[in-house]
Amino acid sequence: MSGSPSSPADIDVAMPARAATNPQTRIAVVDIGSNSVRLVVYEGLTRAAATVHNEKTICSIGRDLGATGMLHKDGVELALEALRRFRLLTDRLGVALREAVATAAARDASNGTEFVRRAEAAWGAPVRVLSGSEEAKLAGEGVIAAIPDADGLAADLGGGSLDMVTLKAGRTGEAASLPFGPLRLMAQSRGDLDKMRDMIDTALERSPAIQAMNYRTLYAVGGIWRSVARVDMLREEYPLHMLQHYTIPHERALQLSTVLAKQGRKSLELLTAVSKRRMELLPYGAVVLQRLLLAAKFKEVVVSANGVREGLLFSRLSQEERAKDPLLEFTSIENQTHSRSPAHALEMFHWASPLFADENAELRRLRLAVSYLSDVGWRRHPDHRARGTYADVLNMPFAGADHRARAFIATAIFHRYSGDGEMPSDLHVPGLLDKQDQLRALRIGLAARVAFDLSASAAGELGHYRLRMTPTKVLLEVPKRRSVIADDTVGKRMGALGEVMDRKPEILVVSG
Repeated sequence: MSGSPSSPADIDVAMPARAATNPQTRIAVVDIGSNSVRLVVYEGLTRAAATVHNEKTICSIGRDLGATGMLHKDGVELALEALRRFRLLTDRLGVALREAVATAAARDASNGTEFVRRAEAAWGAPVRVLSGSEEAKLAGEGVIAAIPDADGLAADLGGGSLDMVTLKAGRTGEAASLPFGPLRLMAQSRGDLDKMRDMIDTALERSPAIQAMNYRTLYAVGGIWRSVARVDMLREEYPLHMLQHYTIPHERALQLSTVLAKQGRKSLELLTAVSKRRMELLPYGAVVLQRLLLAAKFKEVVVSANGVREGLLFSRLSQEERAKDPLLEFTSIENQTHSRSPAHALEMFHWASPLFADENAELRRLRLAVSYLSDVGWRRHPDHRARGTYADVLNMPFAGADHRARAFIATAIFHRYSGDGEMPSDLHVPGLLDKQDQLRALRIGLAARVAFDLSASAAGELGHYRLRMTPTKVLLEVPKRRSVIADDTVGKRMGALGEVMDRKPEILVVSG
């Protein structure tokens, strides 16, 4: 289960500060790419800032760049219109900070400087033209923001360029930018696949960073490669529709990219996973992926939904904020926002810890995330609480967790609400959790169930009852003056918990 901070041994279980919700802290980021112009408004400069607004316009300003060296005239007008719209929206949203960057097309076009001047007038704020190296590093920062332990190569395929940067130990390293965006390849190769492959291979052979990537991970950034991942999900009948951290083994990714590189428009139209706007560019993006996978034997391809925009936000954070665990920050905020008594989550985490003395740092942080999310479904109708909250958690937009970890957290939450010993077959996500994972998630969920029966989620209640484990028993100590709390329901819950812990349950009434 990847995605944990680079040094997870000591997890800070102090309650993080609530994320900013004041409009005066909002940050607007505009990314003017070769193919699209996108606006994202974040709620503030925090590790787990929510997205207030997100939209894009396909403009293809870089469509003519490979043939004419200039930006596409109609695309430029569309981009300026989008920027004027974005300015109006952000004015109404009351953002405190505006950030805008332009990438390969504006950087390389002969009329790029004029376009940027007009873009700044339309947007009402400066537009920073990124160098290829800056673009690559910001994309890498975006990957690290979501996958703190990323180790390999972040490759951001935009419409005009392929921007790459090495990643290790939470830092970006050597960066490179190559003119192999699909829009530019279309013009340069004129559909000649052999010419395209030769151009890409020659450039990749000169990159020492590529040669050092054997058996490491390729982090794929950009809309074209997300489309490739959607096709893979469809072919594999993958049950979890979550692109962030979707993983494709090397050989399967190579086979898929080879197939997609050969497809014509009519064949691509049969792929329901690909938007019509991406179809024309998909084969070109597939060729680039194929050549990358042949240039270095990457262990796997991991999709990153984060990129330059998230990297910009992440780069503005303080070192203290950057070092925070994105999963725990997000789940803590959910706890504070949606739980009946937010303080109860940490109390329950510590109260149940004697049952999990064998857990490592990664399992401990996942159990803490479960604790933070254990009461977020209380407003749901009881008949739909277990299933509905499971679905909510499984699809939450948190970072710092791969799909296995995501399924683990959601499964524990299901058991916390349902009390069932097995997951219903229609909810089970096959291939993600092994039997040991499933058992541990069940144990965490049933322990939480006992905790809520004892406390009704009220803060300060669990401290009256001690939970401990011996080699043969799971023991719940209840003070005599509070013995009425240990009713039949608590007894049944302890029975279920003892069974999955392979121990005899016992409730002890003690003095006090």
